[in-house]
Amino acid sequence: MSEHLMRAALDAAAHGWHVFPLRPGTKRPALHGEASCTRTGPCEAGHRKWEQRATTDPDRIRATWSGGPFNVGIATGPSGLLVVDLDVPKDNSNKGAPGGAATFGALCERTGHAVPYTYRTRTASGGSHLYFTAPAGVRLANTAGTIAPLVDTRAWGGYVVAAGSITPTGPYEVLSGPLAAPVPAWLLSILKPAPRAVQAPSVAVAGQSSRYADVALANETRNVASAQLGSREARLFRAARALGRFVAWGDLPRHVVEQALQGAGEATGLSASECRSTLRSALDWSIAHNQGRRTA
Repeated sequence: MSEHLMRAALDAAAHGWHVFPLRPGTKRPALHGEASCTRTGPCEAGHRKWEQRATTDPDRIRATWSGGPFNVGIATGPSGLLVVDLDVPKDNSNKGAPGGAATFGALCERTGHAVPYTYRTRTASGGSHLYFTAPAGVRLANTAGTIAPLVDTRAWGGYVVAAGSITPTGPYEVLSGPLAAPVPAWLLSILKPAPRAVQAPSVAVAGQSSRYADVALANETRNVASAQLGSREARLFRAARALGRFVAWGDLPRHVVEQALQGAGEATGLSASECRSTLRSALDWSIAHNQGRRTA
């Protein structure tokens, strides 16, 4: 077993992916935590977490996996990866609810694209991971449900379990694609951090903030209305995420934003239900992550 898992770690490293050990039979990191760090060895200059200690060095990998049957974790950020996690409905989900693969496929269809062909693995739970190479100069973060229900992503600050790892519920296996393809542009446009709003001076009165919000609403509505086939849903999503902060700050009523963007989205050819679903997801996320107004 240890030899099999060592080979899985070396195979991942051969792709240029940074690996670290997971506890045998689990998805949890096997490295020590900060509370128990002795500040020796790799941590001599300060505690190093799994993302910092992940490696592609074959000698270090052999030394680590010769010590036990560790599962293999891939640190997605240092590996230059974005991994899309298509999960399956949990036992307590509504009967007949679509899984992540179905909702992601529907999103691809609505944006006018096929489901990307790339390196793909089957997870122990029956879901799948789609591996993409992230573009240089863009620091993507993890997301949970931002793209669609049961569709998460792993990038900086995250990791995935590599093919070849084994858990009590099943193995992780390669399904297709020898190489990870670049992140599709339409998907990247959804995941790239929303640009920060220009901040009004700290002495600005509420009226100035409201006027800026009104300008932002007009600009984003115009951007959505001018979106071309293949970028309509992504443009709508980004507009809603950008304007959600003004809803959270009390500068714009939510129903005003929804009405403006709903009309712009439908004007480009999106259906009413597609617009409502996208707006609800993007606004909920943005409002939850912008509860505190940034100051200049």
